[in-house]
Amino acid sequence: MATPSVSGKKVAVLVTDGFEQAELTGPKQALEAAGAQVTILAPKQGSVQGYNHADKADSFPVDRTISDARPKDFDAVLLPGGVQNADALRVDEDARTFVQDIAKQGKPIAVICHGPWLLIDAGLVQGRTLTSWPSLKVDLLNAGARWVDEEVHVDGQLVSSRKPDDIPAFNAQFLKLLGGAS
Repeated sequence: MATPSVSGKKVAVLVTDGFEQAELTGPKQALEAAGAQVTILAPKQGSVQGYNHADKADSFPVDRTISDARPKDFDAVLLPGGVQNADALRVDEDARTFVQDIAKQGKPIAVICHGPWLLIDAGLVQGRTLTSWPSLKVDLLNAGARWVDEEVHVDGQLVSSRKPDDIPAFNAQFLKLLGGAS
């Protein structure tokens, strides 16, 4: 199957220190290879620290702060996981507002691993079906979501996956959604 063209589409990646590096770099490479422009947004300027599970990995430059970015300037948002990252973003008011605005505009949200914590705190999972790292199952159920143990799951404009091993399937579904395919 050919990769859908997403040429000219703008994707915001919301992260802070402690994100799972593969969950940023894998989707970012796939998006850019398909023609999308990817912008790293974080609560602070400078750089953010990636991790390979519990071990420090690479640092990545922040393109803009979340508070300085406007959701209307983006076509979609990507939420990588990582326990530290997801736990910090879920209590960040700018991050919650950003994903709420993306959802209100009916734009795709791609979330993997622990990333759904932000969606829970933003009030965006009630009545939705998604997957995640297994330890978030009860959190999602308590927030009114339906949890499934699948490599990738698409519910409307929401695409979710469980872990780095799922990235190829996650990328394929995110690109399809971003490219406008049903």
